[in-house]
Amino acid sequence: MEISTQDLLKAGVHFGHIARKWNPNMRPFIFMKKGGFHLIDLSKTILQLKEACEELKKIVITGKKILLVGTKAQAKEKVSYYAKKIHMPCVTERWLGGFLTNFTTIRKSVKKMNNIDKMKKNGTFNTLSKKERLLVDRLYSKLYKNIGSISTMNHIPGGIFLVDPNKEKIALTEAKKLNIPIFAMVDTNTNPHGIHYPIPSNDDSSKSINIILKFISEAIQHGISIKNKSDNEEKNMKK
Repeated sequence: MEISTQDLLKAGVHFGHIARKWNPNMRPFIFMKKGGFHLIDLSKTILQLKEACEELKKIVITGKKILLVGTKAQAKEKVSYYAKKIHMPCVTERWLGGFLTNFTTIRKSVKKMNNIDKMKKNGTFNTLSKKERLLVDRLYSKLYKNIGSISTMNHIPGGIFLVDPNKEKIALTEAKKLNIPIFAMVDTNTNPHGIHYPIPSNDDSSKSINIILKFISEAIQHGISIKNKSDNEEKNMKK
């Protein structure tokens, strides 16, 4: 996985926010101010991104999941695409309060949704009255919209990746409470403190979000491959 400055430049990863809206804690990651805007130091982006990728790979090798979160318009589609590609849970709709801190309740809702899914597959759903089917369908649609993308997440994730921690404040707070390693794209208006693996980058452009997620997902996929290989070797040894 080779991260080049040229690729990041093309994707506009270096464009920060209006200088007056900056967070002073981002000072180490800022290259310069130009035309009233801050520009991000891409050499720092590459260092931080490599470190984040290495750590994500380690977490996945242990068999844990990484939760990808991006509810802003520019991030939704990209987060959903990469999460599906690497079979990881994601949140692209509204973050439900207690999503992590009250995970047992969320799991109950996931079970409810999965049970309705089973009913539809085994034909039980068709034995219900028209009114019951309508009610169950409404419930399923609501559950699927909010938690469909985490249906395979049976445990608290081993790490959480946020596109724009300012937008995902509740997710950030919950992850901190549970000491879940936090990986995030941090723009010049964000406080990187409290984020274990901040990646200085433009979090408002879909191109920038896409390229960072591309590298992140490649690292996760690499971790999954190592884990699968190790599991297969273990199985063969037991035979």
